Amino acid sequence: MVYLDHAATTPMLPEAVEALTAALAVVGNPSSIHSAGQQAKRLLEESREQIAATLGADGIEVILTGNGTEAVNLAIKGIWWQRQTPARRRILMPAGEHHATLDTVEWLAQHEGAVIDEVAVDEVGRVRLDAFESALGDGSSVSLVTMLWANNEVGTIQPVEQVARLTARAGVPLHVDAISAYGQLPIDFHGLRRVTDAPGGAGLVALSASAHKIGGPAGIGALVLDRTAAVEPLIHGGGQQRKVRSGTQDVAAAASFAAAARVVAARLDDDAPRMAALRDRLIAGALDAVPSARLSGDPDPAGRLPGNVHFSFPGCEGDSLLFLLDAAGVAVSTGSACQAGVPEPSHVLVAMGRTEADARGALRITIGHTSTDADVDAFLAALPAAHAQAARAGLAARATSFDR
Repeated sequence: MVYLDHAATTPMLPEAVEALTAALAVVGNPSSIHSAGQQAKRLLEESREQIAATLGADGIEVILTGNGTEAVNLAIKGIWWQRQTPARRRILMPAGEHHATLDTVEWLAQHEGAVIDEVAVDEVGRVRLDAFESALGDGSSVSLVTMLWANNEVGTIQPVEQVARLTARAGVPLHVDAISAYGQLPIDFHGLRRVTDAPGGAGLVALSASAHKIGGPAGIGALVLDRTAAVEPLIHGGGQQRKVRSGTQDVAAAASFAAAARVVAARLDDDAPRMAALRDRLIAGALDAVPSARLSGDPDPAGRLPGNVHFSFPGCEGDSLLFLLDAAGVAVSTGSACQAGVPEPSHVLVAMGRTEADARGALRITIGHTSTDADVDAFLAALPAAHAQAARAGLAARATSFDR
């Protein structure tokens, strides 16, 4: 199987597997004060520091979570519960966010009285700064802003620094979901805090990441939470992790996460250009093989994730293309793995102004640390026949619908 769905999850790095298996033999609860517990705590805190370093943060600022979705929930709900008042109930976010964010803010709207303001994005999926600044105003009615660092479907990189400056000036906290960007772009939490010169509790205060997107294990994520940020916890109990996230911490998963983070950070300067070269060759080859294909997201290579390719194939159903390519031995996706199997057009493409028919023909191909030229060749070899068959199926389906 040629694996080109790294945005859904990427294979574990050998270093992460080795760290996980070694740490599984460590006995002791890191909250215990005896020597076994302190040995576990030492490994846990060293891992936390190493993860923090790859995100431009301090160890004390890293809250380990069960996954990226929990980190997003903790940031959004925790900040909103802490800051909301009758006069400050708005949550600002760009259109086309990940469902971890969408479903969280919708829950707050339904159950807690939050008011959701979606800010328009342009035709490549990038938030319109003029619309954002207008919606933010003086910030007095806004509880928080949340946004992706880079869109998980179409790969467009967002103007995080500009948004951080605007939120800092307005005195509003900003959460950035960096789950799709981590491991592909440099992430510097403190650097972004410094350039925005934010007062305490405003500007960038929270950032989400996940281990399995960078070659670590599934089941562990992280929320970088600035020391000045006040949040209400989702989970109550023993008060571990700054009383923000209670529960016995998974030492082995943390050690594996740290190992993956170290490797990815060390290789970023080499791996990002390598992935980008594969991405660009795949884009050119796909457009040559299927001229009707339409690239989604920023066409400027500098404006999209190094590993992301996203096409719409007019007249085809994305699911049909996915299954046909899978039968040919190539694994891709139609969009976010969190929404796989949901028969509805991509909300990201709809937000970008694309038609529902266009959105249903979407295919996401994502490159990662194991990807090679041979993988790109295999995809390009399988694409023409899969596209032809999917197009025939789409034509037949439309003819049947018309007859009825």
